[in-house]
Amino acid sequence: MKREITLKINGREETITVEDADTLLEVLRDRFRLWSVRESCGVGACGTCTVLLDGRPVSSCFLLAVRAAGRNITTLEGLSDGQSLHVIQQAFVSQRALQCAYCTPGFVLAVKALLDEIPNPSDEQIREYLSGNLCRCAGYADILRAARLAQERQISKETAMPRK
Repeated sequence: MKREITLKINGREETITVEDADTLLEVLRDRFRLWSVRESCGVGACGTCTVLLDGRPVSSCFLLAVRAAGRNITTLEGLSDGQSLHVIQQAFVSQRALQCAYCTPGFVLAVKALLDEIPNPSDEQIREYLSGNLCRCAGYADILRAARLAQERQISKETAMPRK
C-alpha cells in the first residue's frame, strides 16, 4: 500500500509517497540520494546504515520509512555546515579513522549521539556505545582515538563560546 509521509531530513521537511515495505535506508538513498547511508548486512547488525532518528542512532535498513514519519532524521550529510566539517568528522580525518571509509558514516553518527548523551564518556562507555558498529578493516583503535579527540574538541569549543 502506498502512503504519503513527511520526513524531516537534515533540517528540511520532505513529503513523499512510499510503499509500506520501503525501508528508511531505501528511501534515503534511492529517493534523496544520501549516499552516506549505506547497506551492508541488511538486518541491522553492522551499523553501516546508521542514521540519527530524533538524535538516537538507528539502523535504517531495519526501520520502515513510515515509522520515521514526522521525526528528525540526520545523516552524515546533515552534520557539516556546508563549508567545514563537523568537529567529529575532523577528528576522524585527523586520527586516520577512515581506512576504507565504508563504515565511517555510521561510526561518526554514533559518536555524535554518544557525545550528545554523555559529553565526557569513559573509554569503556565509548566502546559499549559503538559496539553496534562493525569495521571490517579493524580500525577500532583509530576510531576510539577519534571519538576521544572529538569529545575533547567539543568540550574546548563549548568552553570557548561566550555565555548569553
